[in-house]
Parts: sequence; structure tokens; C-alpha cells
Amino acid sequence: MTSLPEPRPGQKKLGLVIDLDICVGCQACATACKEWNTSGYVGPLPDFNPYGAGAWGVWLNRVHAFEEGDGEGARTVYFPKSCLHCEEPACVTVCPTGASYKRAEDGIVLVNEAICIGCKLCSWACPYGAREFDPDAGVMKKCTLCIDRIYNENLAEEDQLPACVMACPVNARHFGDLGDPDSEVSQMVAQRRGGDLMPELGYRPVNKYLPPRAGRMAPRPSVHDRGEPPDDTPPGERLLRWVDRLLSR
Repeated sequence: MTSLPEPRPGQKKLGLVIDLDICVGCQACATACKEWNTSGYVGPLPDFNPYGAGAWGVWLNRVHAFEEGDGEGARTVYFPKSCLHCEEPACVTVCPTGASYKRAEDGIVLVNEAICIGCKLCSWACPYGAREFDPDAGVMKKCTLCIDRIYNENLAEEDQLPACVMACPVNARHFGDLGDPDSEVSQMVAQRRGGDLMPELGYRPVNKYLPPRAGRMAPRPSVHDRGEPPDDTPPGERLLRWVDRLLSR
């Protein structure tokens, strides 16, 4: 079985921080991921029967939708999911060939397709459903944090980000070093009390989720209920507030 790199002080831990409070489920992250990776490091990412019933394919990033709350306080929460690049990844330790491995220099979990035998042990071990089997190539594939972008010196510095982060229109996705407590992403997690997905399992995901703000789920009392005078906010600003409430439900 494959071993994990020895932890060391100050180790870099590259990962994503995803704000569930403002994700609108637009699928831009999934589409950008598919587009970049189809011709990138892990490409191609095939699709099967794309225009018929039962269409399916290999996607490294997926967005799920859940309903939370009841009545006027209910809202739809969109939940993007990809590999979480765990500190204790079960997908790595069960791999019989060493194809699944975790990089010591930045914590990214990758698959060496040259020695992957497609046994699917990693997909069975991963509790987050982050592994994808490519039946065309007969190997497992997964999110790489766009390793071929973030270290690509031929790209402008502002473009050296994962494709999903670059594409997000509402800035719900952030990328950085979560091993550095002073980094922007680490500060964001601390301030918003971000956390792990299913922490009780003990895999210690590097990727973090920022929870929806509870206050935005509460029903808003009317002007008459509050005993306040009519709202004299300009119509344009009222429209923006309405759109915000609509997207927050």
C-alpha cells in the first residue's frame, strides 16, 4: 500500500475555500474544470451518450443542490464538490500500486495514470465520492487543483489559479495555502468559522467550506410589522436587494 509523506512544520497545504453562502449553483466551476482538464493534465475527460437519455461522463467537479429550512426561511444551498486533498487520504493508503499519491511539497493528491490499474479501490475508500473512473483509459481520475495552471510560468501571475476559481462569477471559490495561518484563505476560514466536510471521519480535508449565514435564512418582517416608515431606498437598490433575497432562498 502507498505511504503518505512525513508531515513537517510549516508544510504548504494548497487547497480551496468554498463559500456556501454565496454559491449560486451556476455550474461555471464545473464547466471550466471540464473544459480545462479535457485537454490538460488528466485529459481527456470523456462523455458518454451526451445527447441521449442516461447521459454521463467524467467530471472532476460537481455541484449538488440541497433545500434547507422550512417556509419563508427556506433556501437552496448549492454544494460544489471535488477532491478535498485530505491530509490523511484513504484513497492513497489503499492504492496497491502507488498510483495514488500525496505530494510532500504542497499536499496535492494526484494519480499517476501510468501505473494505475483501474482497480477502483481508491474510489471505494474515498467517503466524499471524489474519484472518477475513466472507462476509455481504464484509470482513475480526480481534481488536481489544476497543477498545470498554478505552476505554469507561461501564464500571467493572475491566471495561475485553478480553472474553477478563475471562472466563479460570484467569487465563492478561493485558492491558497491553508498550511499558512496568515494566508488570506486561512484568515477567511478563521473569521467565518469554516470547517471540514465530515470531520468525524478523521481524514482532515485541506479544502474548507464556509457555512451559509443563518441570518440570511430568516424571514424578513414587513415594514408595517416593524412599525417603520415606507422604504425610500432608490428603486435600483431595492431591485438589487430583491435579487439578493431571491438568490439566497
